[in-house]
Amino acid sequence: MTTAQEFNPKRLTLARERRGLTKTKLAKAIGVDVRSVTAYETDAFRPDRDRLAQLAQTLRFPIPFFFGDDLDQIAPDIVSFRSMSKMTAGQRDSALGAGAIALLLNEWIAARFDLPAAALPDLSQESSQASQLRVGGSKPEVVHPEAAADTLRRMWGLGELPVKNMIHLLESKGIRVFSLSIDTAQLDAFSMWHADTPFVFLNTMKSCEHSRFDAAHELGHLVLHRHAGSKGQEAEREANAFASAFLMPRASVLANAPHMATVDQLIKFKAFWTVSVAALAYRLHDVGLVSDWHYRNLCIEIAQRGYRKQEPREAPRETSQVLAKVFAALREDGTTKADIASALSVHVEEIDELVFGLALTAMSSASPKLPPTPRRADLRVVHGSSREPEA
Repeated sequence: MTTAQEFNPKRLTLARERRGLTKTKLAKAIGVDVRSVTAYETDAFRPDRDRLAQLAQTLRFPIPFFFGDDLDQIAPDIVSFRSMSKMTAGQRDSALGAGAIALLLNEWIAARFDLPAAALPDLSQESSQASQLRVGGSKPEVVHPEAAADTLRRMWGLGELPVKNMIHLLESKGIRVFSLSIDTAQLDAFSMWHADTPFVFLNTMKSCEHSRFDAAHELGHLVLHRHAGSKGQEAEREANAFASAFLMPRASVLANAPHMATVDQLIKFKAFWTVSVAALAYRLHDVGLVSDWHYRNLCIEIAQRGYRKQEPREAPRETSQVLAKVFAALREDGTTKADIASALSVHVEEIDELVFGLALTAMSSASPKLPPTPRRADLRVVHGSSREPEA
């Protein structure tokens, strides 16, 4: 373990990857040969004071960051990335770097607050017999993810009613939710297990409906692929099927959705489950309420109206209860974002990006002293699992 008094080359690597830079690009930015950057990261030799200041400025990390202990780094093979096929290596590394900073922030928060404990079952071995469903008179078909979604809903006492707030539900089950602080439309979400704690990162610049589906998709990975891994198109299809069934239970859809729906009807009825027009159309086809031909026409019209890029009648964005309560308590103690950033040896922007769209904080950036002793407030998270049916 590198001591806090020594330059830590692993932190330089993390900072570089957090900014999505290759060694070549970093070398060019600071005016050195790429072999110098390689030497810095392998600890063959260390940057002098002026070079370190240049690295800190270029990578937007305070100099003390490079002298901390080793951080928990996230290996790509433990992470479930949504839309991974569209990602560049730099985007992936930047997201993983953001995840490492989130682990650091979560550790800081957990030392001061009693957060909800993880309460997720492992549904990877869900009985296939329980998932035999008959759709539209067809022969029984094994739908493992749908059975898992139904099982989880029963275990959590959700019944068939819509999930009122996905972020609140995840947090109440001990899942740590952070913003995916990558400014790109190519990254939707990712999830992972770390030290028996589940994490979900959401692109909070997407629509509420899109983010809800992403959250349910990542929940599917967490309960279906914890041990078996979550790589490949098959795992993505399973997580999509899980999300669709979890947000729109079959019995609920059959009881409430219109048969042979029009796009205008989809816009009206999507509010009941708070899902996108496209997701509802898919689910209606999945449960047999629209034919293949009708579904294709719905998809064409949805695309022509621009609803794949701009969701009609977008619902209000969901936010985090945990982060809101944490920051409210810290404000009362006089603790600022600058205090947190200083304790983690990062800039305030890193904190802002991890909570962007999830917590509206009015914390000042001024920096009085941290409280002399940590507080361990119990954060009771209440999730609304149901919603009154709409007239």
